[in-house]
Amino acid sequence: MGLTGTPTSTLTAMLRNKATTLRIESVRATTAAGSGHPSSCCSAADIVAVLFFSVMRYDPPNPRHPGSDRFILSKGHAAPLLYAAWAEAGLFDKADLVRLRTWDSDLEGHPTPRLSFVDVATGSLGQGLSAGVGMALDAKRLAKSSGRVYVLMGDGESVEGSVWEAAEIARHEGLDNLCAIVDVNRLGQSDPTMLQHDMDAYRARWTGFGWQAIVVDGHDVNALLAAFDQAGNTKGRPTVILARTLKGKGISFVEDRPDWHGKPLKGEEAQKAFDELTRQLQPNAGEAEIRRPDAPPPRSPAVTAMAPPAYQPTELVATREAFGTALAALGAANPQVVALDADVKNSTFTDRFAKQFPDRFFENFIAEQNMVGAAVGLAACGRIPFAATFACFLTRAYDFIRMAAISHANIKLMGSHAGVSIGEDGPSQMGLEDLAMMAAQPGVVVLYPSDACATYRLVEAAAAHRGPVYIRTGRPKCPVLYGPDERFAIGGAKVLRQSPNDRLTIVAAGVTLFEALKAHAQLQAAGIAVRVIDLYSIAPIDRATLMDSARATQGRILTVEDHYAHGGLGDAVLSAVGSEGIRVQKLAVREIPHSGKPDELLDRYGISARHIVETAKRML
Repeated sequence: MGLTGTPTSTLTAMLRNKATTLRIESVRATTAAGSGHPSSCCSAADIVAVLFFSVMRYDPPNPRHPGSDRFILSKGHAAPLLYAAWAEAGLFDKADLVRLRTWDSDLEGHPTPRLSFVDVATGSLGQGLSAGVGMALDAKRLAKSSGRVYVLMGDGESVEGSVWEAAEIARHEGLDNLCAIVDVNRLGQSDPTMLQHDMDAYRARWTGFGWQAIVVDGHDVNALLAAFDQAGNTKGRPTVILARTLKGKGISFVEDRPDWHGKPLKGEEAQKAFDELTRQLQPNAGEAEIRRPDAPPPRSPAVTAMAPPAYQPTELVATREAFGTALAALGAANPQVVALDADVKNSTFTDRFAKQFPDRFFENFIAEQNMVGAAVGLAACGRIPFAATFACFLTRAYDFIRMAAISHANIKLMGSHAGVSIGEDGPSQMGLEDLAMMAAQPGVVVLYPSDACATYRLVEAAAAHRGPVYIRTGRPKCPVLYGPDERFAIGGAKVLRQSPNDRLTIVAAGVTLFEALKAHAQLQAAGIAVRVIDLYSIAPIDRATLMDSARATQGRILTVEDHYAHGGLGDAVLSAVGSEGIRVQKLAVREIPHSGKPDELLDRYGISARHIVETAKRML
């Protein structure tokens, strides 16, 4: 059977057997591991069986086939169920399932893209639907494919605000190729869920968000088949299937019991469960015929060289504006580049990309979590997404950024309006913790360009780098320091001022680099020779250049940054050279700032040229 028609008794029996088999394998794996969530697997087993063995189109030997439907297990704690489904589909040996949660297996406690059949890491609840939005946007607006996206969620996670951010955008974009399934099993980790089995309330919430909401018995495979059939034939809006289920379904002494969350069955309990589930298997039920995907969509046009920057040495250009110009130029060179906004495109200058490439631009409105989550979904489809907003607002999406790092998602984030140098808007708008936040995640590249040419070239470098990248930009207009032919490698730095007599190395980036250059001139006039480094790459960091300069300046480094003292540029430098006995003095913002003029705030919070000169003299 495809997606239409009346299910046969043979199909019904086969799907019931598949669901029971998935339950058995989930219990077996978690029992062997001594940990896991078998009861959460059991509640969703019928849903997954129907999807994998009747509804979805995919190629089991090739999980990343570009024409396949996509499945996201948002309730990632039910990972053993996902693993059992792929083993049952023939991707790998079922014997591997009992290696769940062990060091030598990629069948981790929650799914990660180390596995070929996992597109995005899940487990931090409330994130799967946003990634699904990104994938559905790709299929509908970019690839123009018939592929559908299925996201299996738990009822507990539907309390997360990010779910409703995604729901709003999915409705707004008319993503009729997106189908969410909520496993309404009534029980959370420590308590029953707020709505428990009030299916009318669930239906009202989702229909209020503009979705088609279908309530079904989540253990009735025929009802599930009919619901997926209805979802597949609905146009103009997304569908959510609200499946009423029982946690621990199929195991009588576990079923709908509140004290079994995250507990494996042991010894006699496990054997009793195996015996009970095995008795539910029907003989001669037949085997599934997995639906194969359509041919993959045609390849995108080739990537061409990006036009060079066209800035003049006399210009004053904000790095946020240079980012917007570079992104538009990058979009012209690389058709895989897409951009996402959170209602600040006229401040981040991503509106320049939007005007040139409206089909590749995705407005998320004021929903930063969904913006980052959708970017992860787009990246999983092979796009190179640039998502931009004020640096301070990315803190709202930090858990999404953390999970993107676990996924090693190929996303590029830009945070503008960084530091006290934004001026009058005050502390709520000043990104002062973003470098620490981004650099804390392993594998995330953190870039902080100081001028327009550096910004332009680092946007190009970010697109070429495989993995997550953060670019910090500023609000003020700054002089152009570099020529159009200057190159900027990730992990590099630029020595802007040096002499054989240097006694101190000053390391800065962004707006404070210009303060350091002013201080250099004043110190030079006083007969004090210092070196100035533009540390445009915070992570990875150019340790070799820092060490060479430190050794040449009697082991003295002064860092200056428009960022809080903890975890920023200064700490990155200290971490790189501190073990070698290098003395590092840090100038940074050390209190919650106030509104004011940019120059007076730089001075008030100790990071202006005056403070650099005074500190340099004290150090010497």
